[in-house]
Order: sequence, then structure tokens, then C-alpha cells
Amino acid sequence: MSQMTLPLALFRRAFLGLCLMLASLAAAAAPERGPEQVIRDSVDELMGQIEGRKDYYANNPDELKALVDANLDDIADFRYIGASVMGRYFQNATPQQRSRFANVFRQTLIDTYTKGLVTFDYRELRVLDTQRPPRHEDQAAVAMEVVAMDGAVYPVSYTLRLSDGQWKVVNVIVNGINLGLTFRNQFDQAMRDHGRDYDAVIAGWAPEIAVEELEQGVDA
Repeated sequence: MSQMTLPLALFRRAFLGLCLMLASLAAAAAPERGPEQVIRDSVDELMGQIEGRKDYYANNPDELKALVDANLDDIADFRYIGASVMGRYFQNATPQQRSRFANVFRQTLIDTYTKGLVTFDYRELRVLDTQRPPRHEDQAAVAMEVVAMDGAVYPVSYTLRLSDGQWKVVNVIVNGINLGLTFRNQFDQAMRDHGRDYDAVIAGWAPEIAVEELEQGVDA
């Protein structure tokens, strides 16, 4: 073997090894599912579990809460959402207060979502086939529609953020109402009402958005 052949063979092996390494890193970094597929899978899974059992879950809300909790755990970044809702107050909150609020917010969101699933008369939940391209590589919006029994259509838009290789929901806009912004305003008002007492606000956190408000939405 000539002196020129050996370096060339080593170079080829090194180059091949580098390509394989880069390919494996790219595969590990790429999200397993795109943002649209994350929402589709979540909706299909939850609706498949509820279909035909609405009356049962209305009488067994704890079981439905467990389903909703598991479903949202896969797709929602509750810590990010909690920090966004706390807004300008997040910086001065202690790590314990931040964690407690994230947990309390999660529970109230699950309770609200669960109640809506058994009280709102919907015919269909559908993720739209045509989606807008994302503005940024790590942010995306997924549009869907909720069709009521009377035929009324309510647009829903999920905002997702790419974190640690997974797309997670960080906000929802229902019929023109930005829930993240609404909750942030409610937190701000609660802090004003309680003299910026974090513990009191967290302990009493119980945001509510009436179904009537969501139904009026953009027409309000």
C-alpha cells in the first residue's frame, strides 16, 4: 500500500464517521412530530376516549380529569405558560412560588377544560388541513375549529414552541379571545387587589371565562 493510499483510506473512514455522527445528531435533535401532528394526535386520542361516553364522564368527572391531565401533559408546557401568565411578576417570585403557581394553574386549566368537554354541545373538533407556515423555526401556530351542534363554528388557534426537541403548546386563542393574555390580565389584577401578595393570589387563583364570552369572541 502506497504512502498516498493509507491517508486517503483513513480520510474516507473519518469522513464517513463524521457524516454518520452528524446524521445521528440531526435525528436526535429533530422533533418526532411536527406541531400540526402533535395537535391532531392529541385531539384524536382524547376524542376517541370520550366519544359515546359523555354522559358517563359527566357523572365521573375525576376520571375525565385524569384523561385530560394525561393528554395535556404530553402537549402543554405548563411551566412556560405559568411564567407567561405571571408576566412582570415572575421575576420577583421565589422558585417555590413559581412552581406552586404552575401547578395551581395546571389544575385550574384541567378543571375548566374538563367542564367544557361535558357541558359544551359540540358536533366536531377538526384540525384544519391548510396551515400557515411558521414564522420562526421554534414557533408555530396550528388552527382548528370546534363545530357546535347548531352548526356554529368557533376557530381555535394553538401556539406551540419547540423545546428540547418537542413541540409544546404555550397559548390558545379561542374565537378571537387570547386565553394567555386574558389570564395574565387576571393575574395582574389579582396582584393589585391583594397588594402584590404572591401567596394570597396563588392560593385564591380561580380564573374563569364564561362559555358565553367565548361564544361571543370576535363579535363582542
